[in-house]
Amino acid sequence: MKASSTIKLVVPGVAALVGCLTLRDTLSPSPAIADARSIGASQRAEKKSFTDSQIIDGFLKTAFGAEYHLAGRVDRIRKYQMPVRVFVDGSIRADRHKQIGKVVRDIAARIQHLDIAVANERDHANIIITLVRDRDLQKTISSFYGPEKAKEIHDSLDPQCLSGFRKNENYEIQGSDVILTVDNGDFVFLDCAYEELLQSLGPINDTDTVPWTMFNDQVSMGYFGVYDQYILNILYDPRIKAGMTVDEVRAVLPSVLPDVRAWVAKINDLPK
Repeated sequence: MKASSTIKLVVPGVAALVGCLTLRDTLSPSPAIADARSIGASQRAEKKSFTDSQIIDGFLKTAFGAEYHLAGRVDRIRKYQMPVRVFVDGSIRADRHKQIGKVVRDIAARIQHLDIAVANERDHANIIITLVRDRDLQKTISSFYGPEKAKEIHDSLDPQCLSGFRKNENYEIQGSDVILTVDNGDFVFLDCAYEELLQSLGPINDTDTVPWTMFNDQVSMGYFGVYDQYILNILYDPRIKAGMTVDEVRAVLPSVLPDVRAWVAKINDLPK
């Protein structure tokens, strides 16, 4: 079980930039749950068949809005309109660096129109992942967002990982920051890595009314499930533009969804 929140705030001193923090507190699983084999078993057992209305409902609930917002409009599509490069900052736990590389490659393989890859240099990246030990998380949050906001985050929800992004006046994401703790077990690390990376791409609103998405407080997965592949492939279809309203998205979904269905079926070997 997990608890998560999404907070929107204006980044101090930078006009027209909005940061979105996704916070999460995941109870440490038992060793059996944490084992990578349990993730594989969950993938094999996951629900993979959804109606159009189920997919559209989840997309609209996660791509629009924000669980908490302090500034900026949240009634528009937010996404990268440029190639995404991910840099991992932090010299601890080389095994976690390798796991992130696999996560990024998996995301790249499953989102058709997203150009995402690991960058070897920080200056070439627009998503920065900072790896920290759990004991240093609060100090790191404070260095990112200031002591007052860090205390608010801690008091509201003691997180194990978080992410945020900055967007311009056209709702195009310009950069993202992800903070992951390395020492809470493999399951928690992978669950956090997938959710925070995917939410840093745009779908920042958590929902407790959709049981198949990792963007649900009650769902922990540790992998990129079929349902969330539908959500991210709709978001990154070229016909879905940053800044679109709900009505504008609804107008193009009838042409977008069949193509997304065909792609997700192909890469997951699903019946057509």
